[in-house]
This record gives sequence, C-alpha cells and structure tokens, in this order.
Amino acid sequence: MSQTRFGFCSQCYITQHNKRHIDNVLVYSSAGSCLNNSQFCNQQGHRQADGGQRMKTVIVVHGGAWSIPDALAESSVAGVKAAARAGDAVLRTGRSAIDAVETAVRCLEDDPTFDAGHGSVLNISGEVELDSIIMDGETLAAGAVASVRNIANPVSLARAVMEKTDHVMLTDRGASMFAEHIGTPVAHDLVTELERKEWEHSKSYPDGVKKFFNTQWGHDTVGAVALDSSGNVACATSTGGIRNKMVGRVGDSPIIGSGGYADNRSGAVSCTGHGESILKVTLARLILFHVEQGKSAVGAAEASLQYMSQRVKGCGGAVLLSSTGDWTASFTTPRMAWASVKEDILHYGLNPKEHFTEMLK
Repeated sequence: MSQTRFGFCSQCYITQHNKRHIDNVLVYSSAGSCLNNSQFCNQQGHRQADGGQRMKTVIVVHGGAWSIPDALAESSVAGVKAAARAGDAVLRTGRSAIDAVETAVRCLEDDPTFDAGHGSVLNISGEVELDSIIMDGETLAAGAVASVRNIANPVSLARAVMEKTDHVMLTDRGASMFAEHIGTPVAHDLVTELERKEWEHSKSYPDGVKKFFNTQWGHDTVGAVALDSSGNVACATSTGGIRNKMVGRVGDSPIIGSGGYADNRSGAVSCTGHGESILKVTLARLILFHVEQGKSAVGAAEASLQYMSQRVKGCGGAVLLSSTGDWTASFTTPRMAWASVKEDILHYGLNPKEHFTEMLK
C-alpha cells in the first residue's frame, strides 16, 4: 500500500486510522470534519495522492426506499438535492470521499423529512434508537454505531469509532459512553410531532413494516456514496429504523456488507429498505460482487435487488458508485428520493424510471 501525504489546518490533528493500517493516516477533528472559523477548510492537502491523474468526482445520495406520500415528495427531493450539493462542495475542494459522505449524510440527518437523526421513528417503547455506518474504500477501515440515543448525527459518531478506536462497531451504552468521552453533544429534539402522533396510532412492528414499505406512512434509511479526486470511494448509511421495533433491534444499516460497503477495487454502496431482508442477503456486498463479475452499476444493483425479492420477499433500494465513476440509484419500492452530482450536473428522481437533471451554476 502506497504512502499518502496529508496537509492539515491549525484545528486538525493527524491520527492513525487504526493499528491494522498504520501506513495510512486521516485528518480528523472533533466535529467530524476539518473546520476553520466555523466553515469547512478549503485546504486541499487532506488527501493528496502522490502524482497521477486526478479523478472526476461523483457523489450519490438517497433518502430511503419506501412508499413516500405525496405530502413528503417535494421535501424528500429537495432534501436529497441539498445533501448531494453539500457533498459535492466538499469534493470540489479536494477533500476526501469520507468527508463528502459524512457531510451529505449529516445534511439528511438534520432534515426532519428523513428517518435519521432529527426525523427518526420511535421503537415500541416510544424511544429513538439510531444506527449508522461509514467505510473507507481505500483501507477498508469502517466505523459503526447501533442503538444509540440522543445523538443528532450518528454518522459522525461512527466515523469517530473508525478513527479513534481499534473497533468497528459500538452499541447502546458503550456507544453512549464513547460519545460522552469525545464530547459529542446530546440532543433531546429528535422526534417530530408527526412521528409522535403516528406512533400513538400504530399497532405493532409487523404493521410498521407493512406501512413503511407498502403504504404511505413511515420513513426509511438515508445514505451516500462518493468518489474523490484521488480515486478513493466511501459510503455512509444512517437510520432511525422501523416504527415499533423491539428495544435493541438492529437492522442492516450499521452492519458492514449489508447496510453499506466500500472498496476501491470495486466501488461503494449504501442500502435502504427492509433491514431483516437486506441482512439475509448481505445486499451491499452482493451488489459489489456483481460489479466484480463485470456487471454495470445498473445491472449489479438490479440483479441483487431482484434476488432479494425472490429469495426472501424483501424490497428496498441502493445507491451504487463503481470505482470508475459508473453509478446508479435503484429500488423496488414505490418510491426512493435520490440525487447525484457528476461533472457539474445534478441528477435526481423519486419515482421508478424517473431521472431529471439540472446544470449547477
């Protein structure tokens, strides 16, 4: 593995990615991104490779595959477009794919339209439990958290697990203790009034699953994949889960190879849909397996989603970005809000076979 050079600003420090990847380092700050005067630092030394042609950057995001009601259609599309623009802005400064997917997912976590962070659904006890994963395709380093509470941006906590511990995943109490140790702010405003009303009228977890994916109520996972100018890919996924889930239930989102996976040798994936079904087929890794076998991005995603449907009767979606920049947003649910930026063009859609474009200014 070749050595990579890094620059840093006065508010950053360099840390070993972990002991298994001692020849690589990442820039990390306590806020989860390089900050300078409360704004993203524009220094371009954070992930400069030694020579070589610069890659054309790409980012693809999703806001969850489910039966999005018309009342949320506009805000869902607006939310993913904003997240894709935010991630693209990071990539344009020369920063890493990891920085870009974290930024994009934080944007979605801060938007109450989506079931992640501030828009999360409630478990059977009326509590929020959050899951997230982030993964670096260059080193295969990953960080994840599961069943965490009172954390507005679990994707940043997952990144801290990746960069500041020797572990891949922390859960529940342990994750909360770690969050407190590194100074992660506590949030008590993650539940919307609409979600509280829906939870009070819902009946059971099976009913919640049915409503999420086959009717017009519920929310689902958010995620992002990116390719940076150094040719590295990354993924991030975050969710509040399914309404009325059992306390402690963990779906696919924080599980490496299911909710997300990234490898420079093939690409990056973020998945969404019925978590138990995705876990059974390890959907993210299955999609990249098809890429490795020579399928296009569209072919790999559609083949894997079809297999999940046939094998375990599960529906869902995924955004996939190959290491060459080939990308897709595929789903088998009624709708999935998605957006992508590549070569100054913003792509987005909501309904099956829908694809709109806008030129970025």
